[in-house]
Amino acid sequence: MATTEKTEVKFSEARKQEIERIRGRYETPRGLIMPLLWMIQDDYGWISYDAMELIAGECETSPAWVYSIATFYTMFELEKPIRYHLQVCNTLSCGLCGSESILAHLEDRLGIQAGESTEDGRFRLTAVECLASCGTGPMMQMNDEYYESLTTEKVDAMLEEWNCD
Repeated sequence: MATTEKTEVKFSEARKQEIERIRGRYETPRGLIMPLLWMIQDDYGWISYDAMELIAGECETSPAWVYSIATFYTMFELEKPIRYHLQVCNTLSCGLCGSESILAHLEDRLGIQAGESTEDGRFRLTAVECLASCGTGPMMQMNDEYYESLTTEKVDAMLEEWNCD
């Protein structure tokens, strides 16, 4: 869920020129939503509600429309960046291999529930659908890296490596 925290968001002059250059590629202004979401995420690391309002203005639509697109795609970050985003697969394949116990172990070790971030902003824990590694479950993704065939011992070693304690 996007945060409603007020943030100063604007397009740089270079971005404004880029927007004008690509605007003609799309039949309607709404066609720019995805490229603008990428621009904001590249520039700020995440997409705030204020950014969605800015994009809505450029695309002649409502912030709700932009929000519906930003929340549909999992590649858009709608919360401030954190150091480690742990995504534990909870689909059937990983579930049968013990992903629930891995998730519970992470919740216990980090002191947060799935869907939350640690107070220091270092960890966010998310239960997600398929991460496309069904043959090596349970698995999780940390930022862009996959960790497969997990055990609580492996998780503890990773947390120690990431200086969790």
